[in-house]
Amino acid sequence: METQANRLHQLVGSSPSKQNTHTKFIAITSGKGGVGKSTVSANLANIIANNGYKVALFDADIGLANLDVILNVRIDKNILHVLKGECALSDIIVPIKKNLILIPGESGDEILKYSEQFLFERFLEETKVLDELDFMIIDTGAGIGEHIQLFLEAADEVIVVTVPDPAAITDAYATIKITSKTQSHIHLLLNMTKNEREAQLIFEKINKVAMGNIPGLSLNLIGKLPEDKLISKSIKQRTLFTNDAPNSLASLDMKRIANNLIYKMERKVLQNDTGKSFGSFFKRIIEQF
Repeated sequence: METQANRLHQLVGSSPSKQNTHTKFIAITSGKGGVGKSTVSANLANIIANNGYKVALFDADIGLANLDVILNVRIDKNILHVLKGECALSDIIVPIKKNLILIPGESGDEILKYSEQFLFERFLEETKVLDELDFMIIDTGAGIGEHIQLFLEAADEVIVVTVPDPAAITDAYATIKITSKTQSHIHLLLNMTKNEREAQLIFEKINKVAMGNIPGLSLNLIGKLPEDKLISKSIKQRTLFTNDAPNSLASLDMKRIANNLIYKMERKVLQNDTGKSFGSFFKRIIEQF
């Protein structure tokens, strides 16, 4: 176990240019399933890691944890096993590539009901090995369930993913409205779009309704991704399109999204350093459940 812990320290050691950094938490969510939320999460994490930041992907899609499938890795245990005291945190973490690790989630809500005090305190102690992460991408479930909102409330930034479909747009708006009760600034990402104009028009319609009905909300179009066979192919092959074709339109769009997000978050940190550790983040989730 000590060897694995040492390997984990090496994987998530502090970035050369950013000592003693605080982790920034980005929650990716959607109003309905099937809009590409997990694909966005995995590829966004991949791009940010390529930029030299230390990144963890946390699979918090309770009921349908599937990032291991998307990343084509095998997992034997997940975070629930750690909470139960059956293994150490370092035992479940999967190294994906340089600067990128996966924290496997549990396909069921038992993870949010488990809070045996002694074991939970030990778990929080073990999470210190992750304190030097720059970013944690949290792939939440779809919809407006209570457990999903806990993750969204605790995150530094929330990205709502939707597609140009009336039902998906309606569900995305419902998610934005519920989330606005705890987050005054929310990002929108349009997936499977024909072009930039389509994405902008959809955003303007959603934003117009939001501005008229949700006081104090700042809604931001963080970017768009095209309807691209390359993305569909990568999903079937269990690869990342940002690796398969780094200079494709889809990959360039994802790079712009990542750059926009990093820029906005770093400006926010300069104004108000609200960074926290994975341990404190997870403690807040469990204590509210």
